[in-house]
Amino acid sequence: MPTLVKTTVDFAAIKRASRAALQLTNQAIDDVLRAVADAAVTHVDFILAENQKDLNRMDPANPKYDRLQLTSERIEAIAQDMRNVADLPSPLGKVQEERTLDNGLHLVRKSVPLGVVGVIYEARPNVTFDVFALCLKAGNVAVLKGGSDAEYSNLAIAEVIHRVLEEHNLDQNLMSLLPASREATHELLNAVDTVDVIIPRGSQNLINYVRENAKVPVIETGAGIVHTYFDKSGDLEKGKAIVFNAKTRRVSVCNALDCLIIHQERLQDLPELTNKLASEDVKIYADRLSYTVLSGVYPDELLHPAFPEHFGTEFLSHKMSIKTVANLAEALDHTAQYSSKHSEAIIAEDESTLQTYMQSVDAAAVYANTSTAYTDGAEFGMGAEIGISTQKLHARGPMALPELTSYKYLVYGQGQVRE
Repeated sequence: MPTLVKTTVDFAAIKRASRAALQLTNQAIDDVLRAVADAAVTHVDFILAENQKDLNRMDPANPKYDRLQLTSERIEAIAQDMRNVADLPSPLGKVQEERTLDNGLHLVRKSVPLGVVGVIYEARPNVTFDVFALCLKAGNVAVLKGGSDAEYSNLAIAEVIHRVLEEHNLDQNLMSLLPASREATHELLNAVDTVDVIIPRGSQNLINYVRENAKVPVIETGAGIVHTYFDKSGDLEKGKAIVFNAKTRRVSVCNALDCLIIHQERLQDLPELTNKLASEDVKIYADRLSYTVLSGVYPDELLHPAFPEHFGTEFLSHKMSIKTVANLAEALDHTAQYSSKHSEAIIAEDESTLQTYMQSVDAAAVYANTSTAYTDGAEFGMGAEIGISTQKLHARGPMALPELTSYKYLVYGQGQVRE
């Protein structure tokens, strides 16, 4: 497949493309998204071959390996997510407010695109498809800066997308892929006359770097340091299933469990609560009380004493810590100290405890008696997501179509002038 992907990016052309995007009909956008979904499946061999080049450069033991890896099944799921986005109603042109002032001026507040959305991300090539789909559906132009770990994969995906744009006689600048270099990152962070917002997706180090160096407004999609609190009123059967799922469903994602907090009155249930984790070779870093209970029960080679650095860590691997607390207040304090405000959960049957936890925990998604693995735009019925925002301005939680819009006031008059 001869390449259409440019090695340089024309920011002036990107800005022009953002104005042209305002003229696209909803039908034209949906047709392109469905065509890209079909093309991803049609060209699966090409995409997987390029993805393998990236995988060959990475140690399979690296926590990023699973995020980087594409499979036929994953590409089919990505394609279905794009079709789901196409099926969703457009977020544009929504009348959010409408009223007539005393002076006769008629005000209408309508949703509009953000404009040019820059996304900086690491070894997750699926983001290339997801961001393009969500940005286009919301009338935005996407400027993508992937990491060098996924360079071949991202180029292949961009090639597929550009091919479809060309077939539909649309501007290829609707989606631009920057080179995988630090210079390109610097250029994007400083594109104040072109880029309207930047969204970083990746490690805390990446997010901190973008926040500290960007001149363009930033929406943070934070790292996930995830806790689940097993209360003294917790149901053991629910707890076993929830803890196992939250930790092992996919360890490299940001909603995976990092720290199990357990009420000291339920320590006797800890061996059963964690038993199945050993089947997935989950390494546990246990505090003094939980270590004593698990010693001789949980496999010795997988059980280790916890040190301070094991709390507040996003493991992204088959590792987790355990913290014992005397009461709900201690659980809330530990969570508040180490949480990244991404996803937190409680397992409890006592209604008062549930309500206190749900109201007190400061996170984008707070769960009662279920797995944190559900923090995902597709799972929330959004089609796909552009990231999980952990901040409180503009957007919080899974960011999808509504979060990729702003609004403007349309003011209709009949010759009024202000005194």
